[in-house]
Amino acid sequence: MSGEDPDWSFDTLAVRAGQERSQFNEHSEALYLTSSFVFRSAAEAAARFSGAEPGNVYARFTNPTVTALQERLAALEGAERCIATASGMAAILATVMALMKSGEHIVASRSIFGATQQLFGTILPRFGIETSFVDQGADDGFHSAMRPNTRLVFIETPSNPLTEVFDVAALARVAHAGGALLVVDNCFCTPALQRPLRLGADIVIHSATKYLDGQGRVLGGAACGSEELMEEIFKFLRTAGPTLSPFNAWVILKGLETLSVRMKAQSANALDIAQWLEAHPRVARVHYPGLKSHPQHELATRQQSGAGAIVSFEVRGGREAAWRVVDHCRLLSITANLGDTKTTITHPASTTHGRISAEARAASGIGEGLLRIAVGLESTADLKTDLARGLG
Repeated sequence: MSGEDPDWSFDTLAVRAGQERSQFNEHSEALYLTSSFVFRSAAEAAARFSGAEPGNVYARFTNPTVTALQERLAALEGAERCIATASGMAAILATVMALMKSGEHIVASRSIFGATQQLFGTILPRFGIETSFVDQGADDGFHSAMRPNTRLVFIETPSNPLTEVFDVAALARVAHAGGALLVVDNCFCTPALQRPLRLGADIVIHSATKYLDGQGRVLGGAACGSEELMEEIFKFLRTAGPTLSPFNAWVILKGLETLSVRMKAQSANALDIAQWLEAHPRVARVHYPGLKSHPQHELATRQQSGAGAIVSFEVRGGREAAWRVVDHCRLLSITANLGDTKTTITHPASTTHGRISAEARAASGIGEGLLRIAVGLESTADLKTDLARGLG
């Protein structure tokens, strides 16, 4: 860390943590665009490469701008250390490859991002790593799925796209009793609304592409946790190179400065939209943790300081009706990305979860009439007008 006061609040840490000023004493964080760093002597080069002396070596694994982001995000999550990566999926892959080996096992919620399902279900088995997927709400499902060789329990909470909420503290107990680590994808909440490490999780994963940047500009990812676990992930990153670029790190640093105010405002907008959709006759069901009708509303209220900005809803009439809503949008951006100040809309069954089988989608509760909205900062009156055009 860079001399910040341990008593600083979250909002102050989001703006100030991790900054190391150069000899120029700049006010905004410096952007270091260089592939390598020069040493004063052969002895210094050897000490840097061996790790005997701290400092920058090569931008695949050390860069001052990336370090600033890592220190700031670690401070926000309450982690000992953070490792930044090229994307959220790179963070998940780096975590698995650094901490697991062939013959070991993952227990994961079935309610996870489509690309994560693909990674766990089709790519990792080629390397001898199996995954058991557990349904949300299954009685003691995680405990029953644990094996002697289980090393990771992996969840998203809230989940993508149905906003299912998992009890982090309870699952931490299940994982630890079985000798496994609990990994929580905190993409939808960010540390502004939820801090899984305080609830017992071992590692927090981020797609920094989403709310941490907040304006849809760059790709990035991160893993946060203990020094011991992050050192193993760092070793993988140093060798394999799923590295975050300094420019992207600088952009995400700027995004973190407004994270708290954005998450509060976008959560408020999302609740307004969710309540409006719940009363609409063409909408069969709304999935949003801020609604009392959400099955885990009470848990979300205890575990999170806000309900987040993701709203999913099921349109009566299946795919045809859902696509009609999408195609009539003039304001909402038709894109699968989320976490932007601009509201986005997507049809998960044909986009984010389109590569998994129809059977897997059905098991995850992703029907043809489901739409996911990532609510931004526009006027909610304008957003409702835009959605009403397609809902009829």
